[in-house]
Amino acid sequence: MTIPDGVKADAEATEVSTLPLDDGDIHVCQDGPREVIRIDLLGHGRSAKPAGRGYAIPDQGRRVGEALDRLGVERAIVIGHSSGGSVATALAERRPDLVTALALINTGPRMDAFIAREFAIGPTQWPYVTDEQIRRAMSSAFSRAGYQIPQQLVNDVRGMTYHTLTTTMRASRDYLEQRALPDRLTPLGKPLLVIFGEEDRRWRSSSAAEYRAVPGARVELLPGVGHSPMAEDPPRTATLLLSFAATHATVSTEQSAVGG
Repeated sequence: MTIPDGVKADAEATEVSTLPLDDGDIHVCQDGPREVIRIDLLGHGRSAKPAGRGYAIPDQGRRVGEALDRLGVERAIVIGHSSGGSVATALAERRPDLVTALALINTGPRMDAFIAREFAIGPTQWPYVTDEQIRRAMSSAFSRAGYQIPQQLVNDVRGMTYHTLTTTMRASRDYLEQRALPDRLTPLGKPLLVIFGEEDRRWRSSSAAEYRAVPGARVELLPGVGHSPMAEDPPRTATLLLSFAATHATVSTEQSAVGG
């Protein structure tokens, strides 16, 4: 998602578009006059799900950069949730000219911090998976008492092919096993905000402290919420993100980008 600095968001003005990239079409939503740009990564949401393409994290970062180029974004604050934080990091590694600052939401710093069971289902079972099975698999992503998983999220998971589901999970693991995120972020010298729900049941929330090794990093632990603070407690999450974006917005041609 990208947000141009110096432009006020208008919640009523949302522009939806599809960007044709060489790897496949990318679905984009722009809220306000290019204030916030939300990007569905290849293989996710309403973006294309080609069987013959790789979903490696560096490739996903490259595609986000290409999408932002198409939209005329020159500078961006990049925000990613969970594995989207790895994509944001890969984008900053590839395009430091484009990325002004990064915010990572419940993004595990390394694979040793992963504590959840992976979704175990075979390719022949996938076409027949039920909503209830998907909700059970997704339950570890939410810890707030009484939270109801929206049907749209269930539909989004169901919309993934078995290939994209398993390949993207493996790609996230590979990226973290190659090098921990704090080690990747340190040499980039970018402002960093890390938000982590203390009740995360997928990644040990104590692992968020590892990001303090990145010079100048700000780490915020949110009590009472789990892996998805932006869904479980939108006001608190938005307050942190808006403050961070305002601090690091410099010119009117700069944007804030969020992926997940």
